[in-house]
Amino acid sequence: MESPKKKVKELSATAAAHGFDDFDHSNFYSGSSDDAFCMLDPMDEWWGTRAYGAGYYQFGLPMQTAPLPTVDIRETLGNEVLKNLVNFSSYNYLGLSYRPEVIEAAVEATRKYGLGASGSPVLSGTMELHEELAEKLAKFKRKETALLFSTGYSVNLGVISGLMRPGDTVITDQYSHASVVDGIILSKARVSFFRHNKIDDLEKKLKRATGKKLVVVEGVYSMDGDLPVLPEIVDLCKRYDARIMIDEAHSAFIFGENGRGVAEHFGLEDEIDIHMGTFSKSLGGIGGFVAGSFKLTNYLRAFARSRVFSCALPPGVTAGISKALDIAIDEPELRKRLWENVHFAQNKLREAGVDIGDSESQVIPVMIRDDKHIFSYAEQLIHEGVYLNPVRFPAVGKHRSRFRISISAGHTNEQLERGCDILINVMQRHGLCR
Repeated sequence: MESPKKKVKELSATAAAHGFDDFDHSNFYSGSSDDAFCMLDPMDEWWGTRAYGAGYYQFGLPMQTAPLPTVDIRETLGNEVLKNLVNFSSYNYLGLSYRPEVIEAAVEATRKYGLGASGSPVLSGTMELHEELAEKLAKFKRKETALLFSTGYSVNLGVISGLMRPGDTVITDQYSHASVVDGIILSKARVSFFRHNKIDDLEKKLKRATGKKLVVVEGVYSMDGDLPVLPEIVDLCKRYDARIMIDEAHSAFIFGENGRGVAEHFGLEDEIDIHMGTFSKSLGGIGGFVAGSFKLTNYLRAFARSRVFSCALPPGVTAGISKALDIAIDEPELRKRLWENVHFAQNKLREAGVDIGDSESQVIPVMIRDDKHIFSYAEQLIHEGVYLNPVRFPAVGKHRSRFRISISAGHTNEQLERGCDILINVMQRHGLCR
């Protein structure tokens, strides 16, 4: 079998001959032809001669294990299984996806109810399990009610497009998730982005806003790991009669004294109009929810099209999420352990001079800012014992490439030490930290 390094060298030479060496996805976004397929051939040529072999193969590497603190990964370029890698890439923040109680609950529900819901929530897809989980979530969030969605992405899509209309204004942080942006596009409302966490810029946007006004922020910004300046944002929303929605995808179940999220962390739960969260991260499943008033969820039952026209959550997943929520509530020591791990990793990396930005959470960016070489650094990491995904355009802006570490309550001190040491060694080798 041809060696991966030789294959990369040959592909790179071919790429240079075609002029594809410095291309990325932005070069293939649109073309001048009227044919909807006009960009398929150019992108396929770039992908085959440069992108895949030069590092893009590192996206979507098949995992051979559950998302445990250490994992086995099949590296597809060389078709080699790399074992016992420290897993710094999983959103499994509380380590709940592989808990035996969670798995057993999912298996038992699948035996009883079958594989899928086989229907939309508004038609034949709702089961007793869904109602029980929604009630449990509402009680946990201390809200009147909660509404389940089949993915976290579809929550933002459905809530924003369900509430806002042409002539209205949605104002959101420039670093908001793509699902927020897509929800705004679908609503046809005016969109206004304010500079990240800059209150003066948010106020300028609110002063110019017309129609109904909705401000959307995240609890933890998923590429930077920092929090919103929520108290100031809430004050501005009150002054300018704007509703506020918080996307707690990366903060639900782990922030706050009781794990209710960043809104609880700041003592502002009752000041937020719309609480959004996901099940795919801290609870280890898939799906999402919106929590709020009866009036809000009743309206969204009718107008959140991403929910109305999607199949309901599978019963096994729903039961597993419900059990994971029970554990998250009953075992606060999981959150305590998570934060101990977060502080350990952040301190170790900062002391070594690694640039981790302004992270205040279990999401820790490792700033590289080198779009061309980040794949090479990532390849070294995975072959030296750390599973850590490269992040570059279009997930972040050009020249804002980085690695994104995700810390879990399941990591041991030895695993964190080993993973951080490997990362620091690679960074030092390339002059990226002292």
